[in-house]
Amino acid sequence: MVRPPAVAGTWYPGSAQGLKAMIQGFWDSDASPQPALLAVSPHAGYVYSGPVAGKVFSRVSIPRKVMVAGVNHRGVGSPAALMTQGVWETPLGAVKLDNELGQELLGRCPLLDDDPQAHQFEHSLELQVPFLQYIQKDLLLTPLALSFLSYDECLEVGRALAESIRVQSEPVLMVASTDMTHHEPAETARLRDMKALEQILALNPKGLFETVRHLGITMCGVLPTTVCLLAAKELGATKAELVAYTNSGEVTGDYRQVVGYAGLIIN
Repeated sequence: MVRPPAVAGTWYPGSAQGLKAMIQGFWDSDASPQPALLAVSPHAGYVYSGPVAGKVFSRVSIPRKVMVAGVNHRGVGSPAALMTQGVWETPLGAVKLDNELGQELLGRCPLLDDDPQAHQFEHSLELQVPFLQYIQKDLLLTPLALSFLSYDECLEVGRALAESIRVQSEPVLMVASTDMTHHEPAETARLRDMKALEQILALNPKGLFETVRHLGITMCGVLPTTVCLLAAKELGATKAELVAYTNSGEVTGDYRQVVGYAGLIIN
């Protein structure tokens, strides 16, 4: 089963040469990559969110096994959809899916379904993959698309994810894919986003979930971030760092309605 890229040539360059050059331009060559439990990275067109993603992944050692959790923007298919078999293609080549980790997750969490349909056109996961490929040539990917989960369901998925990672024979990096506030003035967006980011920095997944819901923060990836933060805590996370925060106005020059982008590393 092959999943072709859905947004290559539009959200990011469609040629290997152009894509490598663009990612290289975002990369911090002075960074010293370190192992991490979780990276939080944005998923807009690379011209907008690429600089933040580049700062995050420059500082993280990318192991062979990576689980990327994103939001199911279209709501197609299962609300908690894995894809466990086949390959994902990008302009940088084919990435094998990690059937071992995927099957482990399916066996531990009845909420999860093996549902390729949910992944067919979803950009939030795809946009993370070239950054991972740029460093890790032998990447094994576990993609998870989430929509319409309660906090208790997030807790169930997060615990299963932690248990599944714990029994792997090699390290697994989690990546939570999210943008922050959508289509608000830059200063308003920043104030609201910092309320959510404070909860991540405090390693408080329930606080994140409830803050976003209570304040109506349009953080599209609150579910994948909550799930991965829950799993990171189960795996012993003790600290979180905000690597970068910006908004689309820095590119367009229009600060009246922006989208916020944040990058974090959790250990």
